[in-house]
Amino acid sequence: MSAGGPVSAGDPTIYLNGRLLPLSEATIPVTDRGLLFGDGIYEVYRLYRGQPFRMKEHLERLGRSARAVRLALPEVDWTALHAELVQRNGLEGADATMYIQVTRGAPRTRTHAFPEPGTPPTVFVLPRRLPPPRPELHERGVAVITRPDVRWGRCDIKSVNLLANVLANQEAVEAGAWETVFVRDGVVTEGTHTNVFVVLGGEIVTHPEGPRILSGVTRTGVIEAARGEGLSVREAPVLRVALEHASEVFLTGTTAEVLPVVRLDDRPVGDGRPGPVAARLLRAFARLVAAA
Repeated sequence: MSAGGPVSAGDPTIYLNGRLLPLSEATIPVTDRGLLFGDGIYEVYRLYRGQPFRMKEHLERLGRSARAVRLALPEVDWTALHAELVQRNGLEGADATMYIQVTRGAPRTRTHAFPEPGTPPTVFVLPRRLPPPRPELHERGVAVITRPDVRWGRCDIKSVNLLANVLANQEAVEAGAWETVFVRDGVVTEGTHTNVFVVLGGEIVTHPEGPRILSGVTRTGVIEAARGEGLSVREAPVLRVALEHASEVFLTGTTAEVLPVVRLDDRPVGDGRPGPVAARLLRAFARLVAAA
């Protein structure tokens, strides 16, 4: 890795194609296939007090996405790069995220087929300090809306093609909601950037892994925490109509952790307040993070 010049306040040091440099100085060619085709993948992992949470699992998912789209990942010492970016950005002891993006590179011409062999991929890593926590979200819960899931058929690939997610999340913002939950053929799949859990008859149910959802690392951790608490968890399709009878609905994600839903499409979930299962799992997940 080669270093760039001094970094101004508020201008993070990032990694781009083997170089460390200020974000404001980072550029890519206009022919980059991530820009022209969305031909790329990404991953985001979280730092708690400066320590990465399940970084290995996130990197394994990055590898699965790369193999699924036939994108050869370059040789990067992710552990060393992580440590360098943490040090240069003063993230020791901080809550932050590390965003990794890899595209199929920047050939000279725009063609739909893969570029000629030897075209180097574009590798970009962006560290970001998280804003102060908002405990009121977990204490009061959030509202969500549902919309048809019009995304492509391989949602298990963490692709940079996120336009459907962007549009659906914008609908949530305009509706005064926190998130949009997708529904495909009457079945709840996931949110625009979260996984969805439902409590039905005392059992926790979430959509099974497969091409219809991106199985979150936090999702997996919450399932582990729930089973460690002796709670019943089943991975199975949940019909949209079943949400009307759910005692609780909650979301999971890298930054959301375990977030209770109290309103869905302008109707209360359960009694309209965060439920005991979500609260219990938030505490259990915090213990999982502390033990990592």
